Amino acid sequence: MTGRTRTDVFGLLGLAQRAGALVAGTDAVRRAVQENRALLVLFAGDASGAQLEKIEGVLKHRSIPRATLGDRAMLGTAIGRSSVSAVALTSAGLARQVQDRLESASVDAGQRISED
Repeated sequence: MTGRTRTDVFGLLGLAQRAGALVAGTDAVRRAVQENRALLVLFAGDASGAQLEKIEGVLKHRSIPRATLGDRAMLGTAIGRSSVSAVALTSAGLARQVQDRLESASVDAGQRISED
């Protein structure tokens, strides 16, 4: 992912946070998935296995796109927190914009956003 794409994505996450269209933290993301509000889930690359398992368990039978992005400090900084293991976008428009940028960057890097 280029620096420009990463900046764009983190900027969109900050916008989503300010718009009330993002939930952050393992428990909040898990609840958003269970309540069918999460439209895109992003994990920090350095999130602990235990934190990931809590969310992956509820994502297992749902076709919600998910991706790994940066680390806990980077995700946290993007939304005005010190660190965060996972975030979920709850706005269709913002989720689509983030997903489009991630997919564009993934194609360049030979990766893709997972939905399994």
